[in-house]
Amino acid sequence: MNNNFAIAVHGGAGTILRSLLNPEKEALYVKGIDQAIIAGHKILKDGGTSLDAVEAAVVSLENYPLFNAGKGAVFTNKGTHEMDASIMDGKTLEAGAVSAISNVQNPVALARVIKERSGHVFLCGSEAETFAKLMQLPFQPDAYFYEQGRYQQWQEVKDSDGYQLDHTLNSGEGKKFGTVGAVALDIHGNIAAATSTGGMTNKRFGRVGDSPMIGAGTYANNATCAISCTGHGEYFIRAVVAYDISCLMEYKGYSLKQACDYVVKDKLVKFGGEGGLIAIDVAGNIELPFNSEGMYRGYKKGDADAVIKIYED
Repeated sequence: MNNNFAIAVHGGAGTILRSLLNPEKEALYVKGIDQAIIAGHKILKDGGTSLDAVEAAVVSLENYPLFNAGKGAVFTNKGTHEMDASIMDGKTLEAGAVSAISNVQNPVALARVIKERSGHVFLCGSEAETFAKLMQLPFQPDAYFYEQGRYQQWQEVKDSDGYQLDHTLNSGEGKKFGTVGAVALDIHGNIAAATSTGGMTNKRFGRVGDSPMIGAGTYANNATCAISCTGHGEYFIRAVVAYDISCLMEYKGYSLKQACDYVVKDKLVKFGGEGGLIAIDVAGNIELPFNSEGMYRGYKKGDADAVIKIYED
């Protein structure tokens, strides 16, 4: 069997310091990343598609309450949850995306059916929820999405005009850009990417970040790479980060590493954008660059052991 298959996942980037994460909490984050890698890797090993693999990995992360997506999504200014997600197939360039939805158990699963069954790319809000019901996707009550730490974060800022990038130093979390994502290469030589998020704590006015925006937070093209971003979404939108990396490879002949390092560690930094991303190309090269203190991330290539890291080293 062709052993050139691989998956990478992330669970958010930001000021993730050893001094702020106790060993128990650190182990729980590692476990969440590991479970997502296992979910996606099994599909790839069995000859499944990269698209199925990234969806399965992101579903796993959405179901794990420590990450700001799905079950652990942060609270808006109104005390609700508004979730975003997207998915893209590098073989066909087909994509599905959704924003500002509530109560859908797995936003990435909705993004997938939008891609395949809606005739559109991007749906939002209550009408997207109506489509999810038509597609018979599972819904959950508000209580399912409640997570005590997220509620505390909201309580600290809810009476202000401020928002939080899924952070509060008091909770030992540091400043964290809460997004989850996955990129994968399958044995058929195709790549895919998926991203999901609960956005920013105390966000208002229907704010949407880069995660559901094709080309900004998510992009996949067999000719170049597959990308899933995590960071201060406003900057990633303005810099069109995911597509920018693809363009540097396509038009300037950059390697995946050159393109990722330039965009994340040079271009974004000069611009004031903090965060990181995961990337893969059809040769199975993987890059996980970030310009913040840390990023929950991991990958597994073929039958090699999984590699999971949080900090720079």
